[in-house]
Amino acid sequence: MTELKRSESISVAVPPEQLYALVSDVTRTGEWSPVCKSCWWDEGAGPHVGAVFTGRNETPERTWETRCRVVAAEPGRQFAWEVNDGWVRWGYTLEADGDGTLLTEHWEFLPKGIEGFRERFGDTAQAEITKRSDAARDGIPATLAAIKAVAEAH
Repeated sequence: MTELKRSESISVAVPPEQLYALVSDVTRTGEWSPVCKSCWWDEGAGPHVGAVFTGRNETPERTWETRCRVVAAEPGRQFAWEVNDGWVRWGYTLEADGDGTLLTEHWEFLPKGIEGFRERFGDTAQAEITKRSDAARDGIPATLAAIKAVAEAH
């Protein structure tokens, strides 16, 4: 059974407000994501609900861009976005942890995305969904470790 939701957490030795400023700056995503190499604001620049950004993704097999809309932006608490108008939801939650922060990255393949993949990929849709789930499984811990390294280096 393919996992349609994934999340992992890491402790980061910076306060939640400082860490939020880092993870909500999508223009820095390329510093820590193993797949998303760059992002830029398209509409409503800045981390607020409704703002739209594009992400450029690269794997050995292909390069593609996605349009994303911010769906949660609570400084020091959470930052999240949906890809392709509700196909996939990505985000971070932040919880005070002593002098630092417990940072959790979340990923969820949404029902609209499953339907979209069925339309786009037909008989191979489930295999494509599994690829995305596996990428999230492997990418989330790598992303969190890289965010920790960047945040704690300053």
